[in-house]
Amino acid sequence: MEKKIRIGNHVISEDSPAFVVAEMSANHNMDYGRAVAILEAAREAGADAVKIQTYTADTITLNCDDPCFQITQGTLWDGTTLYKLYQTAYTPWEWQPKLMEKARELGLEFFSSPFDLSSVDFLEEMGVPAYKVASFEITDIPLLKKIARTGKPVIIATGIARLADIELALETCRQEGNEKVILLKCTSSYPAPYEDINLRTIPSMRDTFDCLTGLSDHSMGSAVAGAAVALGARMVEKHLTLRRADGGADAAFSMEPAEFAGMVDDIRKIELALGKVTYDLTPKQAREREHSRSLFVARDMKAGEVFTPENLRSVRPANGLHTKYYEELLGKRIARDAKLGTPMSWDLVDFR
Repeated sequence: MEKKIRIGNHVISEDSPAFVVAEMSANHNMDYGRAVAILEAAREAGADAVKIQTYTADTITLNCDDPCFQITQGTLWDGTTLYKLYQTAYTPWEWQPKLMEKARELGLEFFSSPFDLSSVDFLEEMGVPAYKVASFEITDIPLLKKIARTGKPVIIATGIARLADIELALETCRQEGNEKVILLKCTSSYPAPYEDINLRTIPSMRDTFDCLTGLSDHSMGSAVAGAAVALGARMVEKHLTLRRADGGADAAFSMEPAEFAGMVDDIRKIELALGKVTYDLTPKQAREREHSRSLFVARDMKAGEVFTPENLRSVRPANGLHTKYYEELLGKRIARDAKLGTPMSWDLVDFR
């Protein structure tokens, strides 16, 4: 898979800053003005991109009340049907071109998760720069094929995927001539318990599938996102809302703008702190080294006196001989008078 992928004006690679994506999802609460406000909040919070979802209740499921269409898995949405949930959660398609134009005015990348073949056609007409494949669509091979054929970057979440599902998804993209794939570690639980997230899978996915990796995170707070970046995630996606108290299908596990901004700030600090592998000292560290330990005369001494633990000590700062010579010097005689606090040097030693 390619290791340098461009999405709009951003290049994602092993050496680039993490690409931070604000997921709007259902947090617009069917209010276009609120959707625009989320875009503006994402920009202010330091996001690189906003992602939406492109479906209707009819394109994602069936209007059926049979047991298998009931939500009963212990989620936030238990007690309703898939169709009824998606009727309240979808982003109206007539909004989407306008939202993309607004995002671009704000300097944000803008792309979407399509959930059927018709939504790919719609997004192609819009000219989105990339596609996200949601966790539950990783097994939709016809959809994956159509997305891959666009030749645009394909971001695949792995929340409900087994190893074989990931292998098949990647092979499907390859067969369609698309190697611009980013795999996102994801835990499809809302909110996701920390003990179920298993971030160590991120470097494993990178090595196993030889691709760029990232995180689609549904946990509370920013700790998981920061740790993922430290483990090599090159993309981080988090849900963003204006206020959790406003409600909505995804509000309970979404970040508010100040929290999102704090996460982005933490990520950028972590990236600075990760730096590179080096054993060299910075100029500041080199100056601080002047306060490390060395050997000093610890009492006033007369020429000919013997060095003992009482008059020769390892102390701060580093002006004297290295402490590794301590035992070698014990028992030897001092060559001339020296006051307490004299840095130890070889010319103070009588070698006769």
